[in-house]
Amino acid sequence: TSRHTRVGILNNPSSKIKESNTAIARGILTAFLTQNNNNLKTFLSKLSKEETAKSLAGGTKITTFLTPGMDGNVFEKKFNTLGLDLIKTHQMFCQEVLKLLPGQMAVMSNGR
Repeated sequence: TSRHTRVGILNNPSSKIKESNTAIARGILTAFLTQNNNNLKTFLSKLSKEETAKSLAGGTKITTFLTPGMDGNVFEKKFNTLGLDLIKTHQMFCQEVLKLLPGQMAVMSNGR
């Protein structure tokens, strides 16, 4: 959140939700919950790169991608305890309320 904008993320995965295929989604949610706006923006830019996704899929720990200024201990603790239920809830909301197909993307807008 800033004076001018508000950003949120809802996950709508197309595949079965497992810890092994949700590192980026859990990393994004964890960053939103634990970091300030400047650190969040930098970290999200890093996570959105294809080489980061490939590296995470290959087994690299997400903490490798933390940026300077981030509180790594707080991030890691929250990341390790963030369950898959939150992502499943997002998926259910996207499909049941927003009527999106699995994996379908959308942009929602809500003025302040």
